[in-house]
Amino acid sequence: MKRKFSKEAIIGLVTIVSLAFLYIGVNFLKGINMFKPSNYYYISCTNVRDINISTPVFVEGFKVGLVRSIEYDYSSTNKITLEVSLDKGMRINKGSYVSIESTLLSGAELHIILNKYVTEYLKPGDTVEGRMKVGMVTSVEERVMPTLEEMLPKIDSILAGLQTLVNSAALYNTLENLESATKQLDVSSHRLNNLLATDLPVIADNLKTASVNLSTFSADINKLNLEQSVTSLNSTLDNFDSMSKRLNAKDNSLGLLLNDSTLYNNLNRTLDNASGLIIDFKQNPKRYINFSLF
Repeated sequence: MKRKFSKEAIIGLVTIVSLAFLYIGVNFLKGINMFKPSNYYYISCTNVRDINISTPVFVEGFKVGLVRSIEYDYSSTNKITLEVSLDKGMRINKGSYVSIESTLLSGAELHIILNKYVTEYLKPGDTVEGRMKVGMVTSVEERVMPTLEEMLPKIDSILAGLQTLVNSAALYNTLENLESATKQLDVSSHRLNNLLATDLPVIADNLKTASVNLSTFSADINKLNLEQSVTSLNSTLDNFDSMSKRLNAKDNSLGLLLNDSTLYNNLNRTLDNASGLIIDFKQNPKRYINFSLF
């Protein structure tokens, strides 16, 4: 005779199975594998900031476990115990510790720093020391935040000064002057463009004409018989040189006239005598002219 289960029993069984699957699913979403063998250790620390259930545990960058629970020890001050689940083959050397490091994206991470100089290992369920490592985020909070707090009043004062400057009439006048200068610059730019469009081509044509004339003049100069002109000039200079030599010589009349002082002195005496004769003639004309009518 088959034994039938009541509806209540079936509902209860389904509820238990559903809760079991829900528990396994939630832990699976947290990264906890309920069916994988693991061993447990406890980590004693004073600060669990950014640490949550399922926070990963690493050894030299390799993930070896997760945080299963966080409990505060009310019997002492600032003592918090973390229960971590590690892979079954993972063993921790005595003298090792756990570094708690904060990250920008994933909150916090636990890194087991193994003491590789000893061959003795802790037993599952033993407690490992936890140390808080000052990361970049913590360093920023500790160093930058106080500086920012000190700068806030100054920034407030600067903003107030900027607001006063923005609301001042001087700034408004300056902007108006700048706008006027911009308009004048625009007008000057238009005039310059017109100048370049009208006068510049005329100037360019004049320069081109002058260049053509200069080229023609240069060609005409090239056509001149400069060698013959230079020869004629040299001949003329030779003649002047010969004439100068003859004027300086005493074997001719001009040379004697220019170089012999005797002739010069005789001429001076002759001129003096003629001058005296003219004077005497003026003073005593009867001596030289005799008029007789009868």
